[in-house]
Amino acid sequence: MPAKNVILLVGIVISFVLCASCGSSGSELHVYNWTYYIPDEVLKSFEKETGIRLIYDVYTTNEEMYAKLKAGGEGYDVVFPSGDYVSILAGQEMLRPLQHELLPNLTNINPSILARLKHDPKCRYSVPFAVGSSLVAVNTRMHPQYETSWKLFLQPDLMQRTTMLDDMREVIGAALKSIGYSVNSTNDRELEQAKHVVLSWKNNILKFDTETFAKSFASGALYAVHCYPENIVQEYETRRLETDVVFFVPREGGPMYVDSMCILAGTKRSAEAHTFINYLLRPDVYAKIIERLRLPSINMTAQKLVSGKPVYLLESLSNSEFIQDVGSAIIKYNRIWQEIKIGK
Repeated sequence: MPAKNVILLVGIVISFVLCASCGSSGSELHVYNWTYYIPDEVLKSFEKETGIRLIYDVYTTNEEMYAKLKAGGEGYDVVFPSGDYVSILAGQEMLRPLQHELLPNLTNINPSILARLKHDPKCRYSVPFAVGSSLVAVNTRMHPQYETSWKLFLQPDLMQRTTMLDDMREVIGAALKSIGYSVNSTNDRELEQAKHVVLSWKNNILKFDTETFAKSFASGALYAVHCYPENIVQEYETRRLETDVVFFVPREGGPMYVDSMCILAGTKRSAEAHTFINYLLRPDVYAKIIERLRLPSINMTAQKLVSGKPVYLLESLSNSEFIQDVGSAIIKYNRIWQEIKIGK
């Protein structure tokens, strides 16, 4: 048997042993995750293999997730924050340190990805689930001529036919990057310039939207959207997606994200939580997730099992920059975002 198959088989066997030890009758796990992130078939397979029942809720922004947890959403066990919110949650002692001995599949994560993570490079509180970027999607059937730049959102012929994400760090970060600044700038002058860039976009777009844009885009009502590509992918058959839709990272670059799996400090189901995270890191399982979402794989062993192509490659993010925790400057971002939303 080839060596890579032996490694894969050993990983699967270990996962089955861990699942069997944690999946007693009646056990459950409360998961809070991004919309669309894990296919239903994967969740059902986990329940069947382990006997652990999943109580599964979703959110569309880090701010929504954080607000719910701070407001008393204490029943959750596993959450999937982006890198900047891993730092925030860990700093507020809202995360439980991970037990790496219960996560043997952690070795499947590409070490070059871990080396780039400033917020938690040793995975003390978080395990990377996906690395990528928000993109721009264009329906080329409806609008064949477009510019691969953030300037697309200023095109008069696209007025009211585009949306941008209702996400403060993504949109302000895109504006900062579009004028040559860091997506993590805390400089007052740079942030003020970025605000005016976003306001100019706002005059042309239909709205800021993180929930319904994908269906509107797929129906032809929208011609271009600032998006997480997995949302768009779920609305299309493969052939139509490949013929009608182009995804691109604007040439100026933009914000990058790493969404990670974390266990909340107040959990009483730590064993089940570790079992769930380790299951998602299993190469055959992760390959199914990436295949469905069309995202680039950060799981080295899973990559060998994926037959389809991602909608973009990690190499295309060379001009992009990870969103980091900006500390107390988040107050500035919140103020600017409110001024943008109310049109000040």
